[in-house]
Amino acid sequence: MKRILSLLICLFSFSVQAADRPNILWIYLEDVSGWFSCYGDKVIKTPNFDKLAASGIRFDRFYTPAGVCSATRSSIIVGVMQTSFGIHNHRSGRPDFRGKSMGKDFDDIRLPKGVKTLPEIFRASGYWTFNEGGKDDYNFKHDRDDMYNDPKITRSRGLPPAALVAGDCWKGRKPGQPFFGQVQLKGGKLGRRAPTVIDRAKVSVPPYYPDIPEVREEIAHHYDCLLKTDEQVGEIIAALKRDGLYENTLIICFSDHGYKLHRHKQFLYEGGIQMPMMVAGPGIKPKQVRKDLISGIDIAPACLAAAGIKIPKYMEGANFLSPDYQPRKFVVAARDRCDFTIERIRTVVTPRYKYLRNYLTDRPFMQPSYKDSWPVSQRFREMMAKGEMNETQLIFFGPKKSPEELYDLSNDPHEIHNLANDPKHKKVLAQHRKLLAGWIKETGDKGQTTESDAGLLATLKRWGDKCVNPEYDRVRAKLKQ
Repeated sequence: MKRILSLLICLFSFSVQAADRPNILWIYLEDVSGWFSCYGDKVIKTPNFDKLAASGIRFDRFYTPAGVCSATRSSIIVGVMQTSFGIHNHRSGRPDFRGKSMGKDFDDIRLPKGVKTLPEIFRASGYWTFNEGGKDDYNFKHDRDDMYNDPKITRSRGLPPAALVAGDCWKGRKPGQPFFGQVQLKGGKLGRRAPTVIDRAKVSVPPYYPDIPEVREEIAHHYDCLLKTDEQVGEIIAALKRDGLYENTLIICFSDHGYKLHRHKQFLYEGGIQMPMMVAGPGIKPKQVRKDLISGIDIAPACLAAAGIKIPKYMEGANFLSPDYQPRKFVVAARDRCDFTIERIRTVVTPRYKYLRNYLTDRPFMQPSYKDSWPVSQRFREMMAKGEMNETQLIFFGPKKSPEELYDLSNDPHEIHNLANDPKHKKVLAQHRKLLAGWIKETGDKGQTTESDAGLLATLKRWGDKCVNPEYDRVRAKLKQ
């Protein structure tokens, strides 16, 4: 009788704890720049993003760890900078690529012993886990069967958030079981699925781009994608409310990096890494705006803390939702190989300034990349060849790049006035150099050396003759063998 009573008490205790623990949902936006009306944009109205922001906290200085999806996602899912674990090169650690096997000799990257992905931690703690859209895109070996309760169901209804809206993502849970879930919204990758709405003649063109029809098309199309994405966010919120989950769900909505156009996606200027993020849910007071620096590596520890789960010591991020949270003095982001294009850039962002260190000054920003076949890219290169770019545009589209860049973000949000050689900013430059050097030493930035032979060889197998950087020369003979 005592054993039965003890069991009942344990079960009751578990059910109370489960009921008290919040659900956690990531609305993960792909290739989305934060041109929302809640962030002050005047071109479009985004009522659902606006309502979500007003119901909780809008973060104005959220930075992703990289300007490309796999590096950012690899970092955020473990709460550690991608350069600390050697998971920084885009689409690395893949035994196959777009249906093509890499063979037995590839960069078989594993997380350090004892390191688990966030879904694995949540699942081990009794949470139901899912990932609608199924995009992991991690630069290390991982097993979806270990990460998600039903890794197949979220691919069954087409374009996200269809499965979530239908209630499929959480219907397999036990009574009272909380969930940790992700829903991947295509955002800037919606393409033709986003109806043409925005007048191309009425968008603003930043000064670092030439004002040509191809650029206006890209900018206006991104606005079209944001309008469709805003509708999807509204559908997600409605589904949570319909199923009685909204009040006990911590929602974190954020983008992996900026939209696809040059100087944004893959790069470390503000348009590539300074992204929208909003957080709402139980215990979060509405109508808050925070302007302190937040890094993508802070999301994982904040989610674990919200669920009452111990934060692993290896996590480099901090719980930015804690009452005693101490604001960051700086954030760091990194650019390394993207597809076949080898590059190495680091940036340090402080409350006022942005410092960029360009290591590979033997090549321009506009070296060969996967974007080269796009009409806008071809037009850019044509204008570059004819000398039709102005001084501001040549910062990115010119034949050279400075080894260091320093920008006063408070007065130069477009990052076009490089202060690195300004005597008045000599002290500020030295301070930021010191911050970067200290961070590299403290974290053991593994991007400071060239990728392994196995990694370079795998990239050659994927991209062939497009791999023109000199780093590939040492393994070209191995590819022929």
